[in-house]
Amino acid sequence: MKIVCILLEKGADVNAAGGFYGSALQAAAAGGHTEIVGTLLEKGASINAAGGFHGSTLQIAAAQGHTENVGALLEKGANINAAGSRYGSALQAAAAGGHTEIIGILLKKGADVNAAGGFYGSALQIAAARGHTAIIGSLLKKGADINAAGGEDGSALQAVAARGHAEIVGALLEKGADINAAGSRYGSALQIAAAGGHTEIVGALLEKEIISALLEKGADINAAGSRYGSALQIAAARGHTEVIGALLKKGVDINAAGGEDGSALQAAAAGGHTEIIGTLLEKGANVNAVGGFYGSALQAAAAGGHTEITGVLLEKGANVNAAGGFYGSALQAAAAGGHTEIVGALLEKGADINAAGGEDGSALQAAAARGHTEIISILLKKGADVNAAGSRHGSALQISVDKGHTDIVNMVLARGARSPVSDK
Repeated sequence: MKIVCILLEKGADVNAAGGFYGSALQAAAAGGHTEIVGTLLEKGASINAAGGFHGSTLQIAAAQGHTENVGALLEKGANINAAGSRYGSALQAAAAGGHTEIIGILLKKGADVNAAGGFYGSALQIAAARGHTAIIGSLLKKGADINAAGGEDGSALQAVAARGHAEIVGALLEKGADINAAGSRYGSALQIAAAGGHTEIVGALLEKEIISALLEKGADINAAGSRYGSALQIAAARGHTEVIGALLKKGVDINAAGGEDGSALQAAAAGGHTEIIGTLLEKGANVNAVGGFYGSALQAAAAGGHTEITGVLLEKGANVNAAGGFYGSALQAAAAGGHTEIVGALLEKGADINAAGGEDGSALQAAAARGHTEIISILLKKGADVNAAGSRHGSALQISVDKGHTDIVNMVLARGARSPVSDK
């Protein structure tokens, strides 16, 4: 305090702006220095000056939970609904920090309960995301829009589903939260809960509880539309076995198509989730469903180097030559990934060694592009067309020359590869 007074006496600019806090007043409010806040205000500090990480002095005091400073600032005319910064408003900042008493003060003083903005969207969404049950109740009593959308998570229900707050899910549903609201990166609350991310056992149990609650309240079990597809596809991609079981018991469409993976089986194959693959196949998943980035479950497994899953899918009748997807076929995907064992298994099952298409052209071209010498040797011994063209880089010889793979250049030349120059 003494230093502050000396600086002010020496002519320090009380409203100098800049730095993390924006102003001296904001810095004092952040630290809970009530006496300094009062002195700065007496010396003409701008109470509503905007700037810094938190936006305004009131917002920073609210964020840090300094009740006395919040009261003093409001008495001095601080704008209660000033917007800006990470949290959006003082009410949102207090909600983020779980400062129940400050929430009450701000609401009594006329804070806009539905003010939107900031990272989370609204005070209700922030409180939901942080799991502050008491604050959620206070905000709802004051008319907070339970279905307000925006921010990182979408709605309050989506926010709690994302973070595993099972007890809040029920409360929001009872208050009329839209169970099928979409708009977040994962889609609905059900899709978000399926995505999970709760690695500990407690998290997994909470996740399952949330899904059960959502389904009981009428959540659309097959809702799709996000980049990840349906709840089943998301759970399959993430390896959430218990969630898969809960969804299957409720009659989820096991072969629903959509999302970047195409189907739940493809998502599980891409992720290497062997147990889920078995469950889905037992429940009637189409082993040859097409679509998505990889084209088929077999191609997804081959691309990821998941040897066991590749074997399971082949045993269950997967079409070894199904075409489509980024790589063109399972053999091309395995060759591109350098998965020697899978290349051998696919060839034994009758994979077309010269199938063309996809990113690279043929399996030989895919292996040449990535320098997989052992796979090149296998493919050449099995009769791969050494002069096959069709990729954006040309033949295997052209690709290996371009990439500087000298060993492969010599291998394909020994097998009769023709240089484009020599053909003219």
